[in-house]
Amino acid sequence: MEVREGMSDLVLTVGLGHTLREAARMMSERGVGAAVVLDEESPGPRIISERDVLRSVGAGQDPDSERVGDHVSDSVITASPDWSLERAASEMAARRIRHLVIVEGPEIVGMLSMRDIMRVWTQEGATSAMTPG
Repeated sequence: MEVREGMSDLVLTVGLGHTLREAARMMSERGVGAAVVLDEESPGPRIISERDVLRSVGAGQDPDSERVGDHVSDSVITASPDWSLERAASEMAARRIRHLVIVEGPEIVGMLSMRDIMRVWTQEGATSAMTPG
């Protein structure tokens, strides 16, 4: 199976100036764990995840005054829609991330989360060779 079969083609985007609370509200309303942050000065997409928001709140920062731009992840991993889901899962596990931004050429065409991969594999009846022990 390919990434295109599991990715969401509706990508939430937020701006650098949004507060963390606004970003968290938008992610919650759409049921997603990350949003793409577009920045004209950055060469590629950036991302803000629920993990980034949790780190800030856990550090005692105010989500109503902290801005997305101060917490966005710069090292975004992109993937192609024709990658296999296995390759995407392997890349995510190796880098300890939960989201991939899916691109075709210069255009963002989707987002893939670990949750998406699990959904596809379980809906498609993926099985394990392991037996209960």
